[in-house]
Amino acid sequence: MNSLQQNLSVFSQAMNLRTQRHQVLASNIANADTPNYKARDFDFEKAMQNAMAGRSGGGLSLSTTTRGHIAGGGGGAAALQFRTTTQSAVDGNTVDMDVERSQIAENALQYQIVSQFISDEFKGMRSALSSTSS
Repeated sequence: MNSLQQNLSVFSQAMNLRTQRHQVLASNIANADTPNYKARDFDFEKAMQNAMAGRSGGGLSLSTTTRGHIAGGGGGAAALQFRTTTQSAVDGNTVDMDVERSQIAENALQYQIVSQFISDEFKGMRSALSSTSS
C-alpha cells in the first residue's frame, strides 16, 4: 500500500506542475501582442525534484509574526524564468508563437500520460481487490 501512496504522490505532484506549466504557457500566448512582455517558463525536471523534496522553487516565503500563524509556502516548486529569446520584436515582446504552441502541445501530452498512469494504478488496484473478494 505504501508503494501505491508513493506513486500517487509522485503522479499528483507531476499533474500539479503540468497544470502550473500549462497556465504559464497559456499566459505567454495570451500576451503575444503585449508590448515588452517577456515569455516565461520553468524547468519541469528541476521543479519536480524540488516538489518531491518538499522545497519551493525560489518564491518568496511568508513571514510569521506570531507563533500561531500558519507557515506559507513560497508559491510552488517551480521557479519561473524568462525564456531565451529566439526572435526579437520591435515592441520588446519575446513570445514566439511557434515555440509556445510546441511547448503547450508537449505539456498537454505529458499531462495526459500522467493521467493515464494514475488511471492504470487504480485499475490495477480494482482488479486486485475484485480477484481477492471472489
